[in-house]
Amino acid sequence: MNIRSAGGEAGGVELPIAKLPNSTIIYGMKKFLFLIILFLSLLCLGKIWGEEGESEMAFTIRSSAFQEGGTIARIHTCDDRDISPPLSWENPPEGTKSLALICDDPDAPMGTWIHWVLYNLPGSVRKLPEGVPAQAKLKDGTLQGKNDFGRTGYGGPCPPRGKPHRYFFKLYALDMELKLSPGLTKKELLRAIEGHILGQTELFGKYGRS
Repeated sequence: MNIRSAGGEAGGVELPIAKLPNSTIIYGMKKFLFLIILFLSLLCLGKIWGEEGESEMAFTIRSSAFQEGGTIARIHTCDDRDISPPLSWENPPEGTKSLALICDDPDAPMGTWIHWVLYNLPGSVRKLPEGVPAQAKLKDGTLQGKNDFGRTGYGGPCPPRGKPHRYFFKLYALDMELKLSPGLTKKELLRAIEGHILGQTELFGKYGRS
């Protein structure tokens, strides 16, 4: 293909224009598509790796006494010794100054029943042993509130006969140490920590009487 330069037909000079072979064009398009696919693949892998990293560093709570959704051992209920189960957790959010724990039963016939209220647990602590003493203030400064049995500390599952109830152990990571007295109710504690929750995790188990 030719094109004339400026100057008209008389004095113009025809300039050749290179024409790319079809194979070259197709090769270029394939290379371009390959680069796009490679870029999108790397984005997807980055997202997956990021999610896996977040999962590995998630704020989690567990118990050696029962699995998530499993049956709570009789020893931790009112049908036996009624002692608190061992709990442990990992990866609280950065900046955690203290922790608070609430255990409740949303399946109770009269509405959610509160089994345990605990707060001002030092942010460096990573576990609660089995059988936390029923004291208003523990040696490390942890405070305990009132449960719906009217007692301080832990009160284990004690459902009526029938379908098993669910018991949720909810752990809150807080950005401050609460300047409060022992003996708070769940409602009072939730009001006090409002706006100070850095993260939350929970574990639930079941218990029933046939």
